[in-house]
Amino acid sequence: MSKGKVLVTGGAGFIGSHTVDLLLQNGYEVRILDNLSEPVHAERVWPDYIPSAAEKVLGDVRERKDWEKALEGVGFVIHLAAYQDLLPNYSKFFEVNTVGTALLYEIIVEKKLPIKKIVVASSQFVYGEGKYQCEKDGVVYVPPRTVANLEKGRWEPHCPVCGGEIKPELLTEDYANPHNQYSISKYSQELIGLSLGQLNNIPTVALRYSIVQGPRQSFRNAYSGVLRIFTLRNLAGEPAPIYEDGRQLRDYVNVEDVARANLLVLGEPRADYQVFNVGGGEGYTVLGFAEIVTETTGFKGEPQMTGEFRLGDTRHSVSDISKLQTLGWRPTKTPKTSVREYVDWIKTQKLDKDYTKEAEEKMRRLGTLRKAK
Repeated sequence: MSKGKVLVTGGAGFIGSHTVDLLLQNGYEVRILDNLSEPVHAERVWPDYIPSAAEKVLGDVRERKDWEKALEGVGFVIHLAAYQDLLPNYSKFFEVNTVGTALLYEIIVEKKLPIKKIVVASSQFVYGEGKYQCEKDGVVYVPPRTVANLEKGRWEPHCPVCGGEIKPELLTEDYANPHNQYSISKYSQELIGLSLGQLNNIPTVALRYSIVQGPRQSFRNAYSGVLRIFTLRNLAGEPAPIYEDGRQLRDYVNVEDVARANLLVLGEPRADYQVFNVGGGEGYTVLGFAEIVTETTGFKGEPQMTGEFRLGDTRHSVSDISKLQTLGWRPTKTPKTSVREYVDWIKTQKLDKDYTKEAEEKMRRLGTLRKAK
């Protein structure tokens, strides 16, 4: 017997497709709403990994008619569709992420749809530069690092009160400090979901994903991150490019663990109207992660220190996952496992050009990727 029908927006994508698999395995019916947009997808073709049991709807979350069609007969929504990029086309982030989410709630209220739960995908990036400890001033939340400091190779932020040295703390769900177009749009999705959900008695949960990794992560998308970049470079016989000094801390979580978190909060009333971090539970330096990729790919050589930095990057980001753990969730896979699974998958794909260098050149032209002086 079916547990109900779930609409998964962005269900043909990386996190979405793994979530679709898990929902079907656990007795749910699934409908996917996806616009199959580039660069994640090529030629608007449904990926072959989408199960035949999942109903597929080609549509855009910015379009009312597409939402109305996709929501018909649905009891649950996992809203993963989002615009992600490193480009300064600011308005598109809010057209897709913010307006798309607002439209979801607008239609549900207007048509009095019997939606039992909505899970909204947010991001660790809503924390901005993050939470730190200063010996003199205690816990501090720092503003974005200045371009002037980054251009001089001054990577570490300092206490905004006394100017002294600070140490990174785990990121907790009780605050947000977004400072770029993507993170602001994701935080707006949280506010829309939790506030309008509570106002209209639509149980909603927001999940702040850390850096998600594993198979099916698009190799065409410049936003995909270091696993894609390091793997493609190493498999091409080239070193992994390291921005800043490589000592920045990151938090990596496997896509299957993220899918399990999505499924857990979907059926857990204790999660309603709350925000939860979904992370790996441990920080790794970028250099340390590069070593994992190098070992897995078998590349013989050291990572390359480029002397560059990406505008808008945070220095250290490691999430506290204890809140979600109280609901019975925990990460089951390590970055080594994620890298191995991704490398095995990428070897089965047809790589028709060097996507990493193309993306880097574009970022340099737009001033997103810059050289320290």
